[in-house]
Amino acid sequence: MTAPMHDTPTDVAKAAPVEAADGSGAKKVEGRSLKQIAWNRLKQDKVALAGGIVVVLLVVVSVFAPVIVGLLGHPPNEGNLDQLEDLTNLPKGVLGGISGDFLFGVEPNTGRDVFSRIVYGARISMLVAVLAALVAVVLGTLFGIIAGYFGGWVDALISRVMDVLLSFPQLLFIIALVSVLPDDLFGLSGSGVRIVTLIMVIGLFGWPYIGRIVRGQTLSLREREYVEAARSLGGGSRHILFRELLPNLVAPITVYTTLMIPTNILTEAALSFLGVGVRPPTASWGGMLRDALQVYEHDPMFMVFPGLAIFLTVLAFNLFGDGLRDALDPKGTR
Repeated sequence: MTAPMHDTPTDVAKAAPVEAADGSGAKKVEGRSLKQIAWNRLKQDKVALAGGIVVVLLVVVSVFAPVIVGLLGHPPNEGNLDQLEDLTNLPKGVLGGISGDFLFGVEPNTGRDVFSRIVYGARISMLVAVLAALVAVVLGTLFGIIAGYFGGWVDALISRVMDVLLSFPQLLFIIALVSVLPDDLFGLSGSGVRIVTLIMVIGLFGWPYIGRIVRGQTLSLREREYVEAARSLGGGSRHILFRELLPNLVAPITVYTTLMIPTNILTEAALSFLGVGVRPPTASWGGMLRDALQVYEHDPMFMVFPGLAIFLTVLAFNLFGDGLRDALDPKGTR
């Protein structure tokens, strides 16, 4: 007995009439599901669709990075010293050495292909951001729905834990933690340790945000008629939590997840910029910006490409998340 995710919207009542199949000319009203309503609203938001297309492209680039680099670039850690000036170690030619062989030019001092490192940097950013968001969503949904449903001392305890985590300086904690981590941990080494650490710490500090949203929604939903009906029919707490309440929380959880990913991308880039992200020579957008600080006066293009990659990625996720939020809220006005 699971209720719909929202009260019946007026969009359903205003469904377009359809001619009867018997050819009599009679009209009948065909209702639309919430998924159809959401999709129709999303299709009308061209800006959100453009953001969604960019997000899909980023996912494709991240998954098929080796194939893309094999076709259009060079190995990301390969030094192409013949592309550098002998005296200055700056790229030959204009705009950082951009050419048909090196689409985004080459790095000063090392001669590495900037295009290849941007592509592989997308893989690192998406991996950390998406998995950290997944950790935050699982923990936030679980603790938020439990706090909102049971209330009392359970709600008070979980809420105080969320308050403590929200007041904790996340960046300082990660910097301190990374500085004491060994090079080898749980069978991982080098950048693998850093990546797992970033995912877990960002996720652990991020779950209170979604936990508060889920808790607030659950406080409202637990008083609905379908929940009372489930109780009267003998439904236990587990049934009500995961069969009655959770399906009605999918919309806000989905929206907040899409808005959490760009924040995680910025966090990963900031940590790599500060030198506590993935280890060199692993490609990272934040690490490339850090390296560009030393030569941006002579080769500004080396700073432009990673900065532009971060900007476009965060913008695309935010635009798509905003459009998705409007599409999943039939009562909202555009």
